[in-house]
Amino acid sequence: MDTFFLSHGAVTLSVDETIPARAFYKSWLPAAVAGKQAPRAILVVSAHWDTVATPTVNVVHGTNDTIYDFHGFPEAMYKLKYPAPGAPDVAERTKKLLEDAGFGPVSEDHGRGLDHGAWVPLMLMYPEADIPVCQLSVQSGRDGTYHYNLGKALAPLRDEGVLVIGTGTATHNLSKMGPHDAPVPQWASEFDTWLKGSLLNGRYDDVKQYEEKAPYAKVAHPTPDHFYPLHVALGAAGDDSMAELIHHSWTNASISYASYRFTAKK
Repeated sequence: MDTFFLSHGAVTLSVDETIPARAFYKSWLPAAVAGKQAPRAILVVSAHWDTVATPTVNVVHGTNDTIYDFHGFPEAMYKLKYPAPGAPDVAERTKKLLEDAGFGPVSEDHGRGLDHGAWVPLMLMYPEADIPVCQLSVQSGRDGTYHYNLGKALAPLRDEGVLVIGTGTATHNLSKMGPHDAPVPQWASEFDTWLKGSLLNGRYDDVKQYEEKAPYAKVAHPTPDHFYPLHVALGAAGDDSMAELIHHSWTNASISYASYRFTAKK
């Protein structure tokens, strides 16, 4: 099974029909982007769960709560629900794979549901909310190589019917957002273009070391939390994987919704 990095952009993706990426997410099932057979479970690595140094999985028996980890948006958004069942078996399997690979100890959170980095895209991709979902945190105190290797440890999940998704944003500097009709600034365009070229040409070591290799890296990502989910998804596909750009659009001038599929070498 392929792995994916999905740029979830603004939380208003959940309700705003004018966001171009919304049509891409809604086409996920009709276009069979992840294959014709539904995954038995989904593991989401979201930018919005950062445990700084130690990996954590959410082990939910029953239905995942919908976490409203955002403020100042229309009231209707706080009434949205994505009641997907938990995937405690996948969470425990994830924990074991990571600890066996030397990433332990891995913590368990039995009370955390799905943050908006998970449920906003999933409600468009799998609107029936009938596929079990669990989450794995990122660690902003680590680096890109660490997260890539974290993903490599999760590679067996692909052959176990688990869809591994990293969700963040290809460029993420909220202080530099502009009007929707404004031109894309140079820093965002150059970083986005560098990322595409690096991934499509297999320069994964450069992606791991993006802070040194990429133009405007610290402008595009003042903090790494929205970029590390890409490293995990890339690592989970393996060293010889192939990358494919499956969606590209912009909002707020500088927010890139570039999203990628990673296919393991046969």
